[in-house]
Amino acid sequence: MDIDIQEQAAASSSRSVTDQGYNMPWVEKYRPLEISDIVGNEETVKRLQEISQVGNMPNLILTGAPGIGKTTSILCLARSLIGTKTYREAVLELNASDDRGIEVVRNKIKLFAQKKVTLPQGIQKIIILDEADSMTSGAQQALRRIMEIYSNTTRFALACNLSSKIIEPIQSRCAILRYGKLSDEQILKRLIEISKFENVAYTPEGLNAILFTADGDMRQAINNLQSCWLGFGLINQENVFKVCDQPHPAIVKNIIELAEKALVADALKHLSLLWGYGYSAVDIITTFFRVTRDIETISEVKKLDFIREIGLTHMRIIEGVQSLLQLSALVSKMAQMSLPK
Repeated sequence: MDIDIQEQAAASSSRSVTDQGYNMPWVEKYRPLEISDIVGNEETVKRLQEISQVGNMPNLILTGAPGIGKTTSILCLARSLIGTKTYREAVLELNASDDRGIEVVRNKIKLFAQKKVTLPQGIQKIIILDEADSMTSGAQQALRRIMEIYSNTTRFALACNLSSKIIEPIQSRCAILRYGKLSDEQILKRLIEISKFENVAYTPEGLNAILFTADGDMRQAINNLQSCWLGFGLINQENVFKVCDQPHPAIVKNIIELAEKALVADALKHLSLLWGYGYSAVDIITTFFRVTRDIETISEVKKLDFIREIGLTHMRIIEGVQSLLQLSALVSKMAQMSLPK
C-alpha cells in the first residue's frame, strides 16, 4: 500500500480540536454507536441487526477473544432497542471491575430486574455482564434463577472469552453468538480511518507492525496506534515495536531461518541476544508461532513440523518451565529436523 506520509499529515481532520471527545482514548472515541458500524464478524452482526429489527431480544452469550467487538455489539443492540431517552433507566452494565459475587447478583441485579420502567411494547430491560466467565459458580447459579423468574421483563447479555466457563443451565437459556478474530484487512481499514481523523503520520510498515502486535485485536491495535502517535509523532515499524515492547519479528524470523538451514550455533547466538533484552519466554514463544505461521520461505510440511514443536515448547513454558534452556532446545530441534536425511 503506497501512501504518502506528508499527504496524510497535511490532511484536514474532520473532528474539531475542541470536540468533546478530544481527550478521550481513541478506543472509546471511535467506538461504534450503531450495529452497522461494527467491524468484522458479518454473520454474527447480521443476526444482531435482525434482532434489532424484530425487537424481541433473547438472552445472549457473546463469546470470543478480547478486543473483537463483543461488548460494543451488545451496547449497540441495547441502544437500538431501547433508545437514548430511557437507556440509563433500562440498561444495567456490570464489567470486570465490579464485584460479581453472589451478593451482587441477589441484590443489585435482582433489584434492577424487579424495577419497573416504561418501555415500548415488547421491549425488555437489559442487563449486560461483561467478562461473565469470571463470575463465581454460586453467583451463576443465583443468576440462573433470576433469569428464569424475570424472563418477561428482563433480558440478559453475557460477554465472555470462554463460554465453557458459563454453567450449562445458563447456556441453555441463551442464544450463543461466537466471535472470531478480525482480519488484518478489517483492522487496517479502521486504523487508516482513525489516522485521517487525527492527522496521524504513518508508514505502511508502521501499520503492518501494529497489525502484527494486535493479532486480530481491534482494541489493542487502536491503543497501540494512539500510544505510538503520542509518544513519537510518527507511526513506523521502529516506533511501534518500542511502544509495544514485543520481540521484534525480524529477529525471530532470522532465528527460524538459521535453524531451517541447520546453522544451530548462529541461531542460538541470536536467541541468546533476544533473551538478553529481557523478554519473557511466553512473549518469545508466542512471537515464534506467529512468525512461523506467516513465513513464506519455508515449505508447508516443514512449517507444520516447526509449529508442532513450538506448541510443545509453549505447553512446557505455560506449565512453569520458563527458561532459556527450553527455547534453546526448540531451536536445536528445529535445526535437527532440517538436517538432510
